[in-house]
Amino acid sequence: MDFFQNQDVARKKTGLLVFYFFLAVILIILSVYVAIALVLGVAEPAGPEETVHTITDLWNPELFGVVAVAASSLIAGGSLYKIAALSGGGHTVAELLGGKLLHPDQANPDERRVLNVVEEMAIASGVPVPPVYLLENESGINAFAAGHKPGDAVVAVTRGTVRRLSRDELQGVIAHEFSHILNGDMRLNIRLMGVLFGILVIGLTGWIIFRSTTYGGYVRLGARSNGDDKKGVNPLPLIGLALYVIGYVGVFFGSLIKAAVSRQREFLADASAVQFTRNPDGIAGALKKIGATAEGSTIRDPHAEEASHMFFGNALGGLSQLFGLLSTHPPLVERIRRIDPSFNGDFSQVRLDMPQDEAPRPEPLGRRARPGVMALTAATAMEKVGTLDQERIAYAADLKESIPRPLREVVRDPLGAQAAVFALLIDPSETVRKTQFAWLDAYALPAAVRETRMILADAQSLAPEARLPLVELATPALCQMTPAQFHDFIRTVEAMVQADQKLTLFEFALQRLLIRHVVAYFVRTKPRTIRYTTIPPLTVPAAVVLSALAQAGESTPEGAARAFAAGVTALGWPGIRLEMAPPGTVGLREIDAALEKLAKAAPPLKKQILQACAACICWDGTVTAEEGELLRAVSDSLGCPMPPWLAPGG
Repeated sequence: MDFFQNQDVARKKTGLLVFYFFLAVILIILSVYVAIALVLGVAEPAGPEETVHTITDLWNPELFGVVAVAASSLIAGGSLYKIAALSGGGHTVAELLGGKLLHPDQANPDERRVLNVVEEMAIASGVPVPPVYLLENESGINAFAAGHKPGDAVVAVTRGTVRRLSRDELQGVIAHEFSHILNGDMRLNIRLMGVLFGILVIGLTGWIIFRSTTYGGYVRLGARSNGDDKKGVNPLPLIGLALYVIGYVGVFFGSLIKAAVSRQREFLADASAVQFTRNPDGIAGALKKIGATAEGSTIRDPHAEEASHMFFGNALGGLSQLFGLLSTHPPLVERIRRIDPSFNGDFSQVRLDMPQDEAPRPEPLGRRARPGVMALTAATAMEKVGTLDQERIAYAADLKESIPRPLREVVRDPLGAQAAVFALLIDPSETVRKTQFAWLDAYALPAAVRETRMILADAQSLAPEARLPLVELATPALCQMTPAQFHDFIRTVEAMVQADQKLTLFEFALQRLLIRHVVAYFVRTKPRTIRYTTIPPLTVPAAVVLSALAQAGESTPEGAARAFAAGVTALGWPGIRLEMAPPGTVGLREIDAALEKLAKAAPPLKKQILQACAACICWDGTVTAEEGELLRAVSDSLGCPMPPWLAPGG
């Protein structure tokens, strides 16, 4: 399956999740009703003539209505609360599980290696560099990626992963997690965590009722009509205990749902990791070490059960493997044999010591100068969406090394990251440059302005293909700005872009990257949902974007018209006629609005739209580096990460 098919499968899995959830809710309501009806029957013993003979005698429509409303409200309230709590994105999950953000300037060599692998993987796949969290107190080998979308994703690793895995093994694990990022699994996983919490609330409520009502034991329930003064059992502790037990039935259903949704996705992520790295020994070695260590992949944090389906390995230890039906992960030996068929299942032969002399990484090749134009086709561009491969990972490492060390180091903190963006926006024209620095001196933080001047020469000397990757490296630090710094930063970026009264392709791509991955972090909005599954609502925004791409990439009206026509043809919407907007009528605001609407299209429609954009850019068979970055920016805006181009046609 390609990227768009995987996205569609993940969307359909969400529908399956909703079905399972409502089925579980119905069964829980029935269980709660039967338990309460039985307890009330025990609590107030009936006379001989009132004995309950059959299950049908338990039926009480009024009681069932009360139970149904109360239980469904409790479950819905718990789910909505958890979904709201997780709305902040991946960092919320990481912090819930005890993760601490890894700061590059404070990382030891092993931690720095993790950061390097994550950065290279992100640049190679075309997604922003995710923050990395360390689960310091977890000695098992495990990791996870969490978030609603690539822009708010985080990667978390345990201390055991950092200490025990070689670089190749670590790369295999991180590639597995990037598969979840690229294939749409993260959003499904975080939704699963939210909705299932409501089921668990039933058990928690029952435990609270049981604990708070077990003092006092028996109470007088009143005299019978025959004058006998009898004591009945207080029903509340029994109801609480019943709800507690039913809560664990809810856990059972929750585990079934998680297993149904996630197990096949784990096999897919393992296969993708091999495809990405072309090194099956990497991920297979990590899995073998999980089986060979006493800790395995166990997570001890009390919230591990909630997030067990997100982890690389089985987070709940050996006990959950006794109940294979409920396990969120396939059996470990089966996962290994799918990658390494020769594995005999004997973990005692696995070497746990870290290699003392890992094969040295190849020396960076230096900046790879690319020609002014590239031979690139729309078909090639579409094939690469949402993919990774070893050649691009190596290229990303090489590209990162080509960035001068002062620039790579300065983007690790919020002030330096701001300075790097400012330096990239400084115009070569002396007149415009003076205007930009006057704005910086007036409104930006003095420390950021000083840093901008210090790194300006290095930033201006960057090859075109290295500029956006530098901003991607800066993204985690930009997200650590204070809200006040963020507002000043965005205002300054807009002023610097407008200083020369024109918008270059790089400036457009940069602003789109910041809007998608920095602005969205500070300005909380609801995660995008699929709103458009038919063509008509998308015709106007599609025409806007194609008009902008055609006019930005061509210097003559005739060339723009041909590029637009190529895009419309590639769109392949029968009976739909699109008109190119007049020159000068489509600005950044109109493009942003159009892209936001197109981003809510169903995956098959997104594929058609992006294919049209690629055809528009590539209509004459040659693409400049700036046009290539523009296409990547549009692709990212649609939620479809596109990797960098390596060479002509690559």
